[in-house]
Amino acid sequence: MNKNDYTIRLERSEEHRDVENLVREAFWNVYRPGCSEHYVIHVLRDDPAFVKELDFVMEQDGRLIGQNMFMKTVIQADDGRVVPVLTMGPIGILPELKRQGYGKALLDYSLERATELGFGAVLFEGNIDFYGKSGFDYADRFGIRYHDLPEDADASFFLCKELVPGYLDGVTGVYQTPQGYYVDDADVDEFDKAFPPKEKLKLPGQLFG
Repeated sequence: MNKNDYTIRLERSEEHRDVENLVREAFWNVYRPGCSEHYVIHVLRDDPAFVKELDFVMEQDGRLIGQNMFMKTVIQADDGRVVPVLTMGPIGILPELKRQGYGKALLDYSLERATELGFGAVLFEGNIDFYGKSGFDYADRFGIRYHDLPEDADASFFLCKELVPGYLDGVTGVYQTPQGYYVDDADVDEFDKAFPPKEKLKLPGQLFG
């Protein structure tokens, strides 16, 4: 990867379908047979919590190769406060360009812009092996719990990064996933009919059947 061979910019409205197809390619058969992420981003763009100023695409030689987006959400603190935070994703890179540094470049750029806009922290679900390289840590080390997760359950998927150092000092509580991320499988299947046919495969390592 060469820093001079790509640009990162805001998504344009006329690119919505192209970005959705990019997301579909990036996530197809990764976490489940097929994917739902392309429909999720389609729905989230109309959600009041969607942050248009943090809706990015990565472009190379006139082709879209990656994207990332953010949503506003909150931590319901144990002391009664409601603490504003961000959540992130889907974030995706075209399959043939994964593990070449593009994903980290897009992630780091996105986090820098979020910091510049004054947001205090980002919490989301991801793999610490990748996201740890950009400063994320396990959310439970900040005293933040994932909603509806039993106390003895594995929460290693739930990550956090302070954008403002000390933003979560003295905060313990429960993170709330924005409702827009929860989509119906039937709606996903209907939406997917507008895209080129792809085979759904059940593969080792998928999280959902």
